[in-house]
Amino acid sequence: MIRTLAAACLGLAALAPLAGPAATQSDAQPSHCIAIADAAPGIEYLHKASWQAPVPRYSVRLHYITHASFLIRTEEGLNAVTDFTGYIGNTTMIPDVVTMNHAHSSHWTAHPDPAIPHVLQGWGEDFGTGIDHHVRIGDMTVRNVSTDIRSGFGNREESGNSIFVFETAGLCIVHLGHLHHEPNEQQYAALGRADVLMVPVDGGYTMPRGNMIEVVERLKAPIVIPMHWFSTYALEDFLDGVSEIWAVERVGGPTLEVSLADLPDRRTVMVLEPGWLTDAAADEAPATPSD
Repeated sequence: MIRTLAAACLGLAALAPLAGPAATQSDAQPSHCIAIADAAPGIEYLHKASWQAPVPRYSVRLHYITHASFLIRTEEGLNAVTDFTGYIGNTTMIPDVVTMNHAHSSHWTAHPDPAIPHVLQGWGEDFGTGIDHHVRIGDMTVRNVSTDIRSGFGNREESGNSIFVFETAGLCIVHLGHLHHEPNEQQYAALGRADVLMVPVDGGYTMPRGNMIEVVERLKAPIVIPMHWFSTYALEDFLDGVSEIWAVERVGGPTLEVSLADLPDRRTVMVLEPGWLTDAAADEAPATPSD
């Protein structure tokens, strides 16, 4: 086990959030996900923890909310939500940071709660300009790699979306977003190591299954979490297509805990069932976990 590694990148453009106070860039050492991309440590994963429970030491909790939205909860209790649409369930929790992509309205909102401290959009203010984020928030670093959007009639918006990377507990958690093309060499290099990879598996709205498999293989992620599957048919079609080359494990719920330990011998698809966030009653609140 190792402690969280501080990470930040020098020389990137300042953050331009939609709402809330601006997050500042850090002066710390460069991203550990890029710096040790060829020296990936192992991962140990645990199942079925309450999303509200304290996160065990040196760990991160992932909760699949819906569609392409995940809650990423750190050991210090920070909450990040991916592809935020404005609603995450019947909860009073205000995320510390949300990320958004604007390929479709199911991946962003024009009216995020102003109480959210850090709102990171995956596109620039001007068409095709892209945006750069590299923000240290408590025990988490959030950064992005811009990608293009494919639109109707063969049009394209350069740098109109983003892949977001969340670095915490020594882990590199990569959310591919609404990815429309295979990353180029510069984008792969900017992503670095991927320990946990959230992958859209719709098979067409983003990328064909074969192309998406190539992206996963290139990033070498030991844990793959399917998302953006619309129907169980699309999910099962993806699982059928990869079951001979990767292991498949059905978690049986929306929540997974991950920590650095031993890599699986074989790449594993961890199938989470989406579930809205719901606050537990006071008498149902889980006890603090032991180390």
